[in-house]
Amino acid sequence: MRCGRGAAVRAVGHAVRRAGQVLRLDLSAAVRSARRAWAEPGRERDLVVQALKAALAAWVAWMIAGWWLHAPVAFVAPWVAVVLVESTVYRSLAHGLQQLAAITTGTVTATAVGLLVHSTAVTMAVVLPAAMLLGHWRRLGSQGIYAATGALFVLTNGAVTVATSADRIAAALFGAGVGIAVNALVRPPLYLRDTRAVLRDATEEAHDILHEVADGLARGHWETEEASAWHDRALRLHQLVDQARSTVEWSRESLRANVRRRTGALPLPGKGYDDALAVLDYAAVHTAGVTRTVLEAATEERAARRPHPELALSYARFLYRTARALRLYSHSRFGDDCEDELRTEVAGLRDTLDTLRRDLTRSTTDDPDEVATYGALLTQANRLADQLLASATP
Repeated sequence: MRCGRGAAVRAVGHAVRRAGQVLRLDLSAAVRSARRAWAEPGRERDLVVQALKAALAAWVAWMIAGWWLHAPVAFVAPWVAVVLVESTVYRSLAHGLQQLAAITTGTVTATAVGLLVHSTAVTMAVVLPAAMLLGHWRRLGSQGIYAATGALFVLTNGAVTVATSADRIAAALFGAGVGIAVNALVRPPLYLRDTRAVLRDATEEAHDILHEVADGLARGHWETEEASAWHDRALRLHQLVDQARSTVEWSRESLRANVRRRTGALPLPGKGYDDALAVLDYAAVHTAGVTRTVLEAATEERAARRPHPELALSYARFLYRTARALRLYSHSRFGDDCEDELRTEVAGLRDTLDTLRRDLTRSTTDDPDEVATYGALLTQANRLADQLLASATP
């Protein structure tokens, strides 16, 4: 019993220490985010601004509907206003219309059934299932749940009357107007800064992976664990590219119905972003192919599958050039003055690829596994270089 009790005490102590560590890490992250929000523009500052705008929208809606007009159900106005300060102006408009449609439908349905049945319990049993099903209607999107919410407000807040229900719909309409207006007129959100950061992060990761693989090939020796780590990072690169694509789409949406676009605050994310995504897509696919080939060579028991040291060094030069060209391409697309460097690197990449083709073509071997390794490496090199050259050549 004492041993069991001692183990339980130790387990509790370990859990408490672990919770303390997690809490300290969370607090440290919160402090760092607060410092970044204070020090420079970025995602953290954008989130703070959106939170303040949501509070402002709720305050304005309440002061007008509740304090000044003394509306019977004034609480609906700030409730709708605060949730419609969305991440983009377009989303505020779209969700505002959907939410008003859902609230109106739920309110009208609950009012009609309530006036006919005169029993809250029976009305709930009839209306709520229908309202929940309506919530899944595609045209209402994520706002469909407000049909059931609107019905519940009618059925749980005193006697059901047409006048009170009309007041609720009017308050919801007013609150939606306030929320949309505040989001559209008070520093409307733009996310191009995040888009550039995500694209550059993905490009830097592709650069680092290719550079590390090139280092291993240049040394002429790499362990299975090292090659496996390269391949795992190459596979995760796909997630970064997907995140970058999502961020580009988000940025385009943030400019729709946005007054800051007309003031020229930031340019529309155009073809440069699409080109960068296309290059990153190819980089992710073929980086994974290169690292897979290197990993298979490392895990094969027969050493003949590894490229000959001279060929491995030639391929390493190609990867170094590719990594450098990727980085320069990314910087050139987003305002940095490095076009001349990019042109020089692209020309060098062409020469390096031609040299690699000649070296691999001249290599003679009777081992089919070694031929397969060379063929796979050359195929990935051709595909990656062709896409990069096509996109980066002025």
